Amino acid sequence: MALFDRAKALLLRPEQEWRVIAAEPADTASLFKTYAAPLSALPAVAGFIGAALFAGMLGGMVGARIGIFGLLVNAITGYLLGLAALWVWGKVLEALSPRFGGLAEEVPAMKLAVHTPTAIWLAGLFAIIPPLAILGILGLVSIYTFYKGAPVVMLVPRDRVGGFTLAAVVIGFLVNLVLGLLASLVFRF
Repeated sequence: MALFDRAKALLLRPEQEWRVIAAEPADTASLFKTYAAPLSALPAVAGFIGAALFAGMLGGMVGARIGIFGLLVNAITGYLLGLAALWVWGKVLEALSPRFGGLAEEVPAMKLAVHTPTAIWLAGLFAIIPPLAILGILGLVSIYTFYKGAPVVMLVPRDRVGGFTLAAVVIGFLVNLVLGLLASLVFRF
């Protein structure tokens, strides 16, 4: 299935698309290469372009002080850290799922982790026009996508999927926070 067809299906009919995803043969590397890497690049590229275009308009604000090279390094670093956080989150889902009655297998956990942030990545395109970046909040649809996918892909019982979703979202937030803090210590501009 084509990349954007999959993304569209996950947004418009998530439960049906999760059944397709669950049945497909996959491995962690192919999930990252064919889905996560290209889609997660969208907000990184949009953010870079938006920051570069708007930096000149903002005069001495942050983007102008950092410069184009700094913005590029920041975008690439954010992109790579995002992929790393996604992999860590997939491993956490693999370990967490059995506590909620689901599978403890890598591939289903990675399928769920890799496909869940689709709405976040697509909403990240609004960063190309920084004043519209607030519309990135539409990425919260990913929580619903996760909720619909967990029982299908990880076989979490329907009566426990709410708790699993809440735990997964909180842990995902913490993983991203920790990696973001580490990055800010390493890459100070």
